[in-house]
Amino acid sequence: MDRYIGKRLDARYEIHDLVGIGGMSLVYKAFDVIEKKVVVVKILKDEFHGNVEFLRRFKTESKAVAVLSHPNIVKIFNVSFGNKLQYIVMEYVEGLTLKQFFESNGRKINISQAILLVKQILSAVGHAHANGIIHRDVKPQNIMILEDGTVKVTDFGIARFLKNETQTMTDRTIGSVHYISPEQVKGNAIDTKSDIYSIGIIIYEMLTGQLPFEAENAVSVAIMQMQMNPKFPREVNASIPEALEEIILKAMKKNVSERYQSTGEMLADLEAFEKNSNIKFNYKYFVDKNPTKIIEMPNLEKTVKKPEDQNKKKAVLIASSIAAVVVLFSLTFMFMTVFTSFGSAALRDVEVPNLLGLRLIDIEFDKKYKFHWNIDHVYDPSKPEGIVLDQDPVPGSKKIKSSSTITLKVNSSGVLVDVPALAGLTVEAAKNQLSNAGLKCEILQVHDENIPAGIVKGSDPVEGIKTMVESTIALYVSKGPLDPTVAVPNVIGMNISDAKQEILKNGLKFSNDITYEKSENPKDTIISTDPLPGVSLDLGGTVKATVSSGVRKEKTLDVVVDLPKIDKDIDLNFYIDGTFEKKFKVDPGAIREKVYQIKGTQGTKEVRVKIGEYLYRTYRVDFEGTGSVIVTGRYGYPPNPLGFFN
Repeated sequence: MDRYIGKRLDARYEIHDLVGIGGMSLVYKAFDVIEKKVVVVKILKDEFHGNVEFLRRFKTESKAVAVLSHPNIVKIFNVSFGNKLQYIVMEYVEGLTLKQFFESNGRKINISQAILLVKQILSAVGHAHANGIIHRDVKPQNIMILEDGTVKVTDFGIARFLKNETQTMTDRTIGSVHYISPEQVKGNAIDTKSDIYSIGIIIYEMLTGQLPFEAENAVSVAIMQMQMNPKFPREVNASIPEALEEIILKAMKKNVSERYQSTGEMLADLEAFEKNSNIKFNYKYFVDKNPTKIIEMPNLEKTVKKPEDQNKKKAVLIASSIAAVVVLFSLTFMFMTVFTSFGSAALRDVEVPNLLGLRLIDIEFDKKYKFHWNIDHVYDPSKPEGIVLDQDPVPGSKKIKSSSTITLKVNSSGVLVDVPALAGLTVEAAKNQLSNAGLKCEILQVHDENIPAGIVKGSDPVEGIKTMVESTIALYVSKGPLDPTVAVPNVIGMNISDAKQEILKNGLKFSNDITYEKSENPKDTIISTDPLPGVSLDLGGTVKATVSSGVRKEKTLDVVVDLPKIDKDIDLNFYIDGTFEKKFKVDPGAIREKVYQIKGTQGTKEVRVKIGEYLYRTYRVDFEGTGSVIVTGRYGYPPNPLGFFN
């Protein structure tokens, strides 16, 4: 059996089912007992704990997704980088991957569906780009489609931060070869336009029902990505509008500079197409600027000339060369003059715009801005997420070039912060440190002979580990040395697993010899302990528990019938829920009451008591809770002469 299923991580995440196995991690469906919701937990495989490269990539995934907050990106809720167990807690979504959606639709999607999906993908990836992150593995397997058509982009496992990490690949290509860009195959520098190329392939596949490049092996596909142009989409599916074909092929340009330069540009073209399907973009497709030429070798016999002819030819050749150099110099001078003039216009001085309070995604998609953005993520819980809290240079401070870099401080709850040094502090001082870092805390009392009571022993996560703001940090606070004896904690009514943890936490042992009994309590609930709660035990002593089996225990309730004051024997007849049960001959002169016991586990029963054929008493017997017997009717005996009861 899987060693994680049935376990609870950090006393919070109950692992239920293994739903996937990735290259680096095991993916589980789990339940967050604090937030009361289903989540996904990705646990790093054991074999990678000692692998620095895989460990870095696993942490990179959580770091990448943590700073993102977008309706089309799977949300990360928590990360844990402990010494023995490392995992990420993410949003649980139900739906199909885009790949499954392809297959369920016969590998072809209609135009309106395709545009709806691609616009959401572009919006999600654009948000990542705006936060300095390249996905690098955009493919149908990493895109979820919910029942209402919402797209969720997943798996930032090989994502990279634009400003923090080298974007080259030297000896290997990461990602699915059918969707990666030519520069990824070559190992060249990677930027946001690599993701745009992948999205171009996805929309190509959506509308044509086939991939642009397919071969018997991955190496052949990779070579095709670098060297070959795909069939025009309209050659595969003639119903594709020409403008949409232009959009697809521009996104798939081999030359990075000829591609869409941002997701915002591609999104704008798709929206223009939606408004007018007959629009013409006039993009040039795959023009070979250096076509192969066939050069015929000259016939040496026909080209042999007399020496004087050769001298004349040399003179002509030299004169032609000099003329060519003069012309080339003139053209170069003209070009440089024009370029310098154009560049000066492009780099004109402009006022620093006021971006405070604006959403980052709106700024990135606004074409009027030509600036470069340097994004710093900060957190202020009193302000909306995604807005600019500060900028450098400040608005109106000076004039800058239109292509200058502006630093924006953007509010994001996904900011990662270092857990501060807390060991040795008082509880209040540690709380203040965590509060200043934007973190919460949970106090856990532990015994320690070397640390005074009330002083922090350590934390989880430990000092220096990065975690998201507003995460809860466990503070281990010393209770001082252990006492030689300890009172048995009151765990009655607790679930068996929680009760066991409570007993162990108090320095006692929990006996594996468990007694199960039928009871009114839910299954696996502690009914009693031996010794009882409060009894003192030597440190390390054993507590034995009696646990509910979940089956109700049968109750026995007494129906007490008071007898009439007469001097002759009578027949006392008992009926339960209308069915005759028992007959007793009793002497009211000798006894004053008759007790009849009724057994049951749940619900209620009606008991009717007759003397002979005359109704004497009625009762309601209730087996719920502790059980009860209530008299519901009293009738006289003997009956009066007219046949009525007294």
